Amino acid sequence: MKKIQFLYRILLLWGLSLAAVSCDQSINDIEKTEEQLELSASATDIALDGDRLKEDILTLQWTDARVVPGDDYMLTYTTKLDVVGNNFGTSTTILNYEDEGVYSRSFTSEQLQNWANEKWELPPNELFTLEFRVIAEWEGGSAFQAPEVRTVSVNVQPVKTVVFDADKVFLDGSVLSNTGRQEMSRTLENLNQFAYLADLQSGELQIPVEFEGETNYICPADGNGTLKDGEAVDVTMRDTPVSWNIETPGEYRIVVNMQTAKATIYSPEKALQPLNVDWKNDAGETETTEITDLWMHGAINSWGAPIKCNATVSVADPQVLVYTGGQTGKAKFIVYGGTDNNKNLAYAFSCPPESDDTGLEQVLPLDKVSDLYGSSSRGQRNSYYTIPAGANIVILDLRHNTILAQKR
Repeated sequence: MKKIQFLYRILLLWGLSLAAVSCDQSINDIEKTEEQLELSASATDIALDGDRLKEDILTLQWTDARVVPGDDYMLTYTTKLDVVGNNFGTSTTILNYEDEGVYSRSFTSEQLQNWANEKWELPPNELFTLEFRVIAEWEGGSAFQAPEVRTVSVNVQPVKTVVFDADKVFLDGSVLSNTGRQEMSRTLENLNQFAYLADLQSGELQIPVEFEGETNYICPADGNGTLKDGEAVDVTMRDTPVSWNIETPGEYRIVVNMQTAKATIYSPEKALQPLNVDWKNDAGETETTEITDLWMHGAINSWGAPIKCNATVSVADPQVLVYTGGQTGKAKFIVYGGTDNNKNLAYAFSCPPESDDTGLEQVLPLDKVSDLYGSSSRGQRNSYYTIPAGANIVILDLRHNTILAQKR
């Protein structure tokens, strides 16, 4: 019993000793780093300037980070620019390792606009927020040094991008003082093209465009409104008009191709005309035909009465004819619709013949522009294209000697 009491006292004293020792130990906090890096932006809200694209629009400046004792440390600064939400991803960040002694970085309107469109793929004309981050880091030395990091945000209004597309295209200006604004029509052969034949007075011609509720203007890309008669000129879209100067009154053909961003204006002096062809009839006499329509002849009509195309003549070019009748099969396109023997002698369009005396037959592919030959030679009159099943539109360009079958 005495032995048990003795052991109990020894264990109690040992436990009290441990408690006393633990109470004497104190917790030492890690010394807090006094950071000194500061970052500021020239503005927290900016609007990119389309008239001064190459000038700086935003400048970020930072101060020196803290001084770390010792000669073995090398201080470097890294900067990152990105859009809020991208979290400075490797594929979206604009990364720079700054040179020694550099404490600022600037960006132009052109840089930010291009990155917004191409690198960040942001929707046009929408406000976005940039994040700029500077990181101060120490390399070398005997101990690790925690980096200093600062980030600022900047709201950005992009340059207004006028989308080159149209719901409706009009003609306007003082040249239409007698009639007022006129709406151009889409061409059947190219739904991205608009055309109009108009009587214009002397004065200024403007081409307004309506797209998704907004009105902008087709303008010469070089800003020069001097008429380049009959020439396809580069155009752009602006929110304010640049007018073409029309000096001579008369009938003008105006063509705007939204796909190629080109416009062509033909004055009365450069007026486009239908194609005229000569051929010999059954009596050996020369016939001259102005082509405003065509007939199909061949297996498609069992070589009987030619099928009138009732082709639509393009407003953009009277030598472009569009057949929408939907009949398919082996045919040539002729300029005569009678049932007499002249239907076999008339000037004909089809695939290229093997020779002037020997014909050829080919299948017209869908959605591929093919060569279109025309003459009254024996070989051409005996040449045929097979219009493929399903084709519901055939475009014959007699000016550029092409043919295109499509299923729309």
